[in-house]
Amino acid sequence: MILSALWLGPLAGAVLVATVPAGRPMVGKYTALGVSVAVLVIVGALVAGFDPANPQYQFVESQSWIRSFGASYIVGIDGVAMVLIVLTTVLMPLLLLAGWNDAERPSVYLALMLVIESMMLVALVALDVLLFFVFFEALLIPMYFLIGRYGGVGAPRAALKFLLYSLFGGLLMLAALIGLNLVTATFDSRAIVAGITSGEITADPDVMHVVFLGFLLAFAVKAPLWPLHTWLPGVATEATPVTAVLMMAVVDKIGTFGMLRYCLRLFPDSAVLFRPFVIALAVIGIIYGALVAIGQSDIMRVIAYSSISHFGFIVLGVFAMTSQGQSGATLYMVNHGLATAALFLLAGFLVSRRGSRLIADYGGVQQVAPVLAGTFLVAGMASLALPGLAPFVSELLVLVGTFSRYPLFAVLAATGLVLSAVYILWLYQRIMTGPRKEAMCDLVPRELTVVMPLLAMLIVLGVYPKPALDVINPAIEHIVAGRP
Repeated sequence: MILSALWLGPLAGAVLVATVPAGRPMVGKYTALGVSVAVLVIVGALVAGFDPANPQYQFVESQSWIRSFGASYIVGIDGVAMVLIVLTTVLMPLLLLAGWNDAERPSVYLALMLVIESMMLVALVALDVLLFFVFFEALLIPMYFLIGRYGGVGAPRAALKFLLYSLFGGLLMLAALIGLNLVTATFDSRAIVAGITSGEITADPDVMHVVFLGFLLAFAVKAPLWPLHTWLPGVATEATPVTAVLMMAVVDKIGTFGMLRYCLRLFPDSAVLFRPFVIALAVIGIIYGALVAIGQSDIMRVIAYSSISHFGFIVLGVFAMTSQGQSGATLYMVNHGLATAALFLLAGFLVSRRGSRLIADYGGVQQVAPVLAGTFLVAGMASLALPGLAPFVSELLVLVGTFSRYPLFAVLAATGLVLSAVYILWLYQRIMTGPRKEAMCDLVPRELTVVMPLLAMLIVLGVYPKPALDVINPAIEHIVAGRP
C-alpha cells in the first residue's frame, strides 16, 4: 500500500490546503510544505527498501478496476521510475519555498502544485497503460490553470497553446491505446511485454507501427521533441518561474519516460524501424535549440530553448537503444531537472529584483550581488555540462552509447556542447559582468535554502554518480535485452 500512500498523500494535502481560509495564507503555505516533506519521507522509505538486484518491478499493488476493458489498478516501480520519483519529490518542497510569495491568495496555487505532484507520481508508478494514460492526460488540467491564472499578461494564450498541443497528442494516444487493447485484450504492460517477447501476442506489423506512432507523437509533444516544441518557450516566459520549472524539470519528463517504458517495450519492432527517424529529430532539436538560444534577448527564453536542446540529448539516448545511451538518458532526466531548476529559479530571483526579462537591462550584477552571480555561474556551468557537474556524466554516456551505432549522429550532437558553452557564457557575461546598471540585493536566506541543495546535488552526482546508476542500470538491462 506504500505506493498508493505515495500519491494519495499529496492529493489529500491539496484538498486540505484548498480549504484553508483566504485570510490565513501562512497556514496554507506551511501545510503544503509539510505535506511535500511528508511525501519525501515516504520516498525515503521506498529508496531504503528498493533492491535493484530483485525483480524488475517492486512494491507492486494490483486491484481490479474496469473488468470489461481488462484494465486494473496496477502500480509498481523499477529503477527508472525510482530516480524520477526522487527527483519529483525532492524538487516539490524547494519549489514551494521558491514560490512562497507568488500568489496573494496562495491556497489554490499551492493545491494545484500538490495535485500535479500526485498525478505525476501515479503516472510514474502505473503499470497499467490505461491507468497511465488517465493521469498523463489529467496532468493537463492543473498545469493549464497554474500557467494561465498565475502567469504574466500572455499567460492565458501560452496556457491555451500548451493545452491544445497536449490534447492533440492525447487524442492520438487514446486512439492508439484502443488499437493496442484490440490486439492484446489487456492494458497490463507487463503482460503485453511478456506476450510480445514469447510470441503469444501477434499482430499485423503495419497496425503496430501505426499504434506506436500514436504513442510516440503524444510523448514527443510532452517531451518536447522538435518540431513539436513550439508551445514551450511561451510557457517558460509567461508562467511564473516556479511553474516553468515544474513543467520543464518534472512534468515534461513524463514524455521521455513514456518513450522508454512504453514505446520501446510495447513496440520493439516499430521502435527499431523508426529509430533513425527519431534520432535525426533529436539531433536537429539539439542543434536547433542551442542555436536559437544564442539569438535570444530574453533570459527565460534562453533557458527554455536550452531545455529543448537538452531534451534532444535525452531522446537521442533513449532511441540509441544501447545500455550506455539509455542509462545516460535516464540519468540526464534527473540531472537536467536539477540543473534547469537551479538556473531557472535563479533567473526568476534576478528578474523579480529588476522587473525585466531583457538581458540588455542587466549588467555588473556580480558587483552588487556576488552570491547570486556565483550560484548562477555554477548552475550555468552545469547546464553546459562542465566536467565535475552532474549533466556531464549523462551527456557523455548518451554520446558514447550513440556513437557505437550512429557515429555521425553522435558527432553532430556533440556540437551542442560547444553551442551550449556559447549561450551560457554569453548570458553570464552580459548579465553579471561589466559596468553596474543599478543596485540590487543579494540572495536572501529563503532563496539560498532553495538553491543550495540543488547545487549540492549537481556536484555530488557529478563527482559520484554511482548510486544513481546502480539503481538505473538493472532496469535499463531489462529494456535493452533482446533489442537488435
